[in-house]
Amino acid sequence: MATFEFEASVKNDVIKVPAAHQAELVEGAKVKVIVLPSSQAEQIQAVKALFKETQFLPQAQLITEAEIAAEIAAYRAGQ
Repeated sequence: MATFEFEASVKNDVIKVPAAHQAELVEGAKVKVIVLPSSQAEQIQAVKALFKETQFLPQAQLITEAEIAAEIAAYRAGQ
């Protein structure tokens, strides 16, 4: 089954599937639903954008995989 994403509003405890996607669903079929409130979705997008931006900073290009692994190990050992 194909996956799809859409935005919707909750009305009377119901989330309506847009008409464009209704044909992809079979009546009575089980589906998995993930509810991500808009504010949380916006935060996730902001963090993803920040990660993408920082990965291209000149300082980030100088760090080796070994240095990253060592930093992670040191952090985990301190917890």
